[in-house]
Amino acid sequence: MVWILALLGLAACAPIKVVRVGSPVAYRSMTQNALSSEQASEWSRNTVNEWGLLDRFDDQPEVALGELREIVTKGRGGKNELFALAEFSLLHAQNTGKRPYHLAAAVYAYAFLFPKRTEDSPGPLDPRTRLAADIYNRAITTAFASLDGGTVELTPGRYSLPFGDIEVTVDPAQLYWGDRQLVDLTPVAELEVRGMRNRHRISGLGAALSARAIPQKGVDVQRSLIAPAAQVATTAVFRLQDVHSGISTGRLRGSLDLYKASETETIMMEGRMVQLEIDETTPIAAQLAGSPIWKQELWGFFGRSAVGFPLPTLVSLEPYLLGQIPVVFVHGTASSPARWADMANDLRADPWIRQRYQFLYFYYDTGNPIPYSGMLLRDKLMAAVERMDPKGRDHCLREMVVVGHSQGGLITKLTAVDTGDRLWNTVARVPPDQVPGSKQFRTLLSRALFVKPVPFVRRLVFIATPHRGSFLSGEWLNSMLRGIVRLPADLMSQSIGALTQGSDFFYGRTLMAGGQLPTAADNMTAGNPFLEGLAGIPVADGVPYHSIVAVKESFPVVEEGDDGVVQYRSAHLDGAASELVVRSSHSTQSDPHTIQEVRRILHLHGDSLEMAGLECGPSARRSDKRRTGAPPGL
Repeated sequence: MVWILALLGLAACAPIKVVRVGSPVAYRSMTQNALSSEQASEWSRNTVNEWGLLDRFDDQPEVALGELREIVTKGRGGKNELFALAEFSLLHAQNTGKRPYHLAAAVYAYAFLFPKRTEDSPGPLDPRTRLAADIYNRAITTAFASLDGGTVELTPGRYSLPFGDIEVTVDPAQLYWGDRQLVDLTPVAELEVRGMRNRHRISGLGAALSARAIPQKGVDVQRSLIAPAAQVATTAVFRLQDVHSGISTGRLRGSLDLYKASETETIMMEGRMVQLEIDETTPIAAQLAGSPIWKQELWGFFGRSAVGFPLPTLVSLEPYLLGQIPVVFVHGTASSPARWADMANDLRADPWIRQRYQFLYFYYDTGNPIPYSGMLLRDKLMAAVERMDPKGRDHCLREMVVVGHSQGGLITKLTAVDTGDRLWNTVARVPPDQVPGSKQFRTLLSRALFVKPVPFVRRLVFIATPHRGSFLSGEWLNSMLRGIVRLPADLMSQSIGALTQGSDFFYGRTLMAGGQLPTAADNMTAGNPFLEGLAGIPVADGVPYHSIVAVKESFPVVEEGDDGVVQYRSAHLDGAASELVVRSSHSTQSDPHTIQEVRRILHLHGDSLEMAGLECGPSARRSDKRRTGAPPGL
């Protein structure tokens, strides 16, 4: 009787149950995969279980993979089996480190994403589509990894597969970029970026890499516009020929192709337009991490360069490309181009801006006299445009926007003013030809203080700019700084005659105050004649200018506030096309409101050009190619 009751009890216990779990637990169970855990996805496990192979994958994974491949090659399996082959091959490769299985994962994922028949294509909402792309991307970085696993090596040759081999070709020309060669192709998917506000990635196909750009043989780095330590966002793509037949025969052919994000974001693969996987942020971070540029910021103010190349310089993070509008960033005192990293990163995340603008950075010793730095910026801009476009065919290049922060805003203004003799008369009692000293120095003074607008500067943006001086500057501080700031040797040597006789020719508190050349701190002191003279000179007609003013939250009345360095009433400009007050400290370049305002201004600038009938961006390059029959750019 007891055993009958036991049997009845067992029969009453249903073998199937449904248990409610929390949403996070359910989602993790549904989305776990070989990339995020040590287990394959539910989709792949279901597929192999239907063929009775799931237990064999645990005990004999290579045998199970071979049997599943045979199911596909004999026509018994389709896209579900290809996806499972891709994921389980990657899982086995990660467990064993066997390179042929990494390569097989890329092959199977490619076959799943690009089927023979259109009707076999995974649907756009099929989550396996994105996962297969990620498996493919990951497999490229591991299948072609260097011995230490730190970089991807684009090496041609015959590579082994678990079921055959593949002949891989590489075009070495794709490793050249402008006047640079790309080396150390570093996968970025597993790198963590710290210290930047945002990390922007474009989901797509291919292994996202950061490449180091080294000068090609014979390149003069000091004349090159590409930054000496530039890191380049690139994408490696593994193309396969007749992949489905190759899976059956065990003989495949393919190519490794490298694309630069500055040139290409989408490509044609198997008759389809495909978005590339791109990470723009990590190369910026990689370039700045450990860079001597941070040490240079303060030392640059004192005139002691620590970056290994002479200042000033105008640099870009990419080669010149026809049809792009230059945006020139000019940093402030004791600062560097590194302070624009967050802004440039967020602006480049906007596809419309990324396709129409190119960013350049003016890097200078910030202790130098401001009119001298302004002259150097104008010289660099003129030389760069002449070098990039000597024939004058790129109209977009001549629609430049200059953005300046703090002292950089004053230097920025000096690109778009017609001073006549007004600046000169604020500092000198006599005409230039009566100034004592060398002719060379008189010429330099004239170039620095008789300013004409740079003809291709079309819009200005001032950020936290002390148009009427900084309240932190003062005579006691300036006197101390004059003793430790080292001005350029050529400037000092040329000025000896004027320095010794300056009291009869120059006004006090100006160019030759106390028998010394002024520093930038002198120039930014409230009441300085040069500063007052510049403030009274309007920006040239036809050049709109915008003001972004930082005011700390602690000031309830904006007009009575400051950012810790510059007061609102000093940064405010009448006649500005727009003014935005950002509740921020002086270093507001990374503030999201500041960045969004610059973004708005760049859209406004580009829209105004389009309304005037000027094509910039991809359409300009297509038009140029139709006219010339040759690829645009240098």
